Amino acid sequence: MPSAFDRGGECETLKVTLTDAASGLEAELLYGVFAGQDVITRAARLINRGTDTLELKKAASMCLDLPSGNWDMIHFHGRHVMERQLERAHLITGVQSVLSRRGSSSHQQNPFVILCESNATEDFGGCYGMMLAYSGSHRTDVEVDQQGSVRAVMGMNDDLFSWKLEPGESFDTPEVLLTFTDNGLTHLSQTYHRFLRGNMIRSKFGTVRRPILINNWEATYFRFNTEKILSIARQARELGVEMLVLDDGWFGKRNDDNAGLGDWYVNESKLPGGLAPLIGAINEMGMKFGIWVEPEMVNEDSDLYRSHPDWVLTVPGRKPAVSRNQLVLDLSRKDVVDWLYETLAGLLRSYHIEYIKWDMNRNLADVYSRLLPSDRQGEVLHRYVLGLYDLLERLTSEFPDVLIEGCSGGGGRFDAAMLAYCPQIWCSDDSDAIERLTIQYGTSFGYPVSAVGAHVSAVPNHQTGRSTPLGVRGVVAMAGTFGYELDPGKLSEEEKEQIRVQITRFDEYYDLIQNGDYYRLGHWQDNGYYTAWQMVSSDQDEVLVSVVTVRPRPNLGPLCLKLKGLESDGIYETVRTEVFGSPVLRGISGNTEKRRFTGAALMYGGFVLPFLFCDYVGVQICLRRTERSVPV
Repeated sequence: MPSAFDRGGECETLKVTLTDAASGLEAELLYGVFAGQDVITRAARLINRGTDTLELKKAASMCLDLPSGNWDMIHFHGRHVMERQLERAHLITGVQSVLSRRGSSSHQQNPFVILCESNATEDFGGCYGMMLAYSGSHRTDVEVDQQGSVRAVMGMNDDLFSWKLEPGESFDTPEVLLTFTDNGLTHLSQTYHRFLRGNMIRSKFGTVRRPILINNWEATYFRFNTEKILSIARQARELGVEMLVLDDGWFGKRNDDNAGLGDWYVNESKLPGGLAPLIGAINEMGMKFGIWVEPEMVNEDSDLYRSHPDWVLTVPGRKPAVSRNQLVLDLSRKDVVDWLYETLAGLLRSYHIEYIKWDMNRNLADVYSRLLPSDRQGEVLHRYVLGLYDLLERLTSEFPDVLIEGCSGGGGRFDAAMLAYCPQIWCSDDSDAIERLTIQYGTSFGYPVSAVGAHVSAVPNHQTGRSTPLGVRGVVAMAGTFGYELDPGKLSEEEKEQIRVQITRFDEYYDLIQNGDYYRLGHWQDNGYYTAWQMVSSDQDEVLVSVVTVRPRPNLGPLCLKLKGLESDGIYETVRTEVFGSPVLRGISGNTEKRRFTGAALMYGGFVLPFLFCDYVGVQICLRRTERSVPV
């Protein structure tokens, strides 16, 4: 299974061995100590040293006891198009559970929990972080006993789980990434951001610059042909976009979501001559080419299902539970994984594909494998995840130059383990800028900006019907990997020029956004007005502040933002202040007037903005340190 790796030669591992004499079961508790990162990893290996077959019914990865304290639990719940909604509640006596039974880390509950002191804030207080590196069903139980002691247990979900352990065999649990800080939630988040970027993401794209892309999905859905895709590519290239991603509908008899999944050959009625001439034409424009796949799924109306109905998760004798008109391939089977590997590898060997959007659009149900005997059906969910990791491991090993973006109906499989193979994950199918503020806010508590797939989409938004200014959509998407999900042929000349400027700005801020320290400066659900965040470079020289208003109100005073993470004695100068979406304040946009502040003034006095008038206003402020300290 994916696990943290030691990049700098600093990690030490402590192994504690426990033995149950009665059963012959041996447990190795594995503690990986990344002292310089303030992270301890914890996993367990269970070994059958006896002579009889054992059956594991539960195999957690971590148990943490806090004998005293006054604690809150923070977890991140949600649903499709509304992922990772932060919820904070005081612990009650008894057991509280955060879990997924859906076969994946899920939209509903992320496998990441924080226990923090009840008075903890962004900048103060003790916080314990627990993040499970696992992409399947998971469970965290937090119990407060009669004496007020707290116990947290995290690992795989034991519901529907059992595992036969023959003599001499071993079983490994997923790894938990643990950290503690007494400096509040921001410090905890930054620790996870650095650790995931540096010690979980193995792809070269963890550090190599990623291209700005345009995806055709919301521009065309299933209705496209070669000329339409080339038209999108040509116009996007003129705006500065670097990659065209061809989404769903390019394969099999795929004209809607009723058919074709599993038939990974080109639909030549849409793309005459196949992919080769299309990719060649796009490459000749100077653009890269990427493609969408959903390899874990199959439609009943497909050649694959007609040939191999036994390859899907279904219960014999029962009508299968179909969701989104599709069934789930049984990745617990090696023959299925091998077929998928050869099919996907064949695509990558045959065509110049530099990016894959890997989707997975339903939960697992009818969890039954035709290859396993009845007394081993409890192994299917975990074997499915192991099959997925095996498939991704083989593909990323053979094709290290292909960037894979994970996706599961948006952010339904957003976890640390997937980041080992997919350095970015589509954050949510909800691309509405205002909804994304909350989704990306919750995501930021554990996961870095560089992992957050985010695009500027068309308006009215296809999920909410809301219209927001193009500049505001750009500000929000720049808190992620950045790209576009629209038809450039429907843009005005003014909008096209705005996109050219957006791309120029993102290029300028790229390293700061992807690798800087992230600070949350406020969320509209708390202050009723705006959401703001800030990026600071590791040397504290570069600063980017972003603000989006959500609910303007009359007779408000100026907005004073207290910045964070600066050198108190340093001199910071404004490079640029840009305002989007407010005709009243439009004259400020592009302002290059040099205003100078000490870091202390910005952090303790604040940066003052005028009342941000209009429905949705976005602001970006770029500052640069010009002097290390105040002149004597």
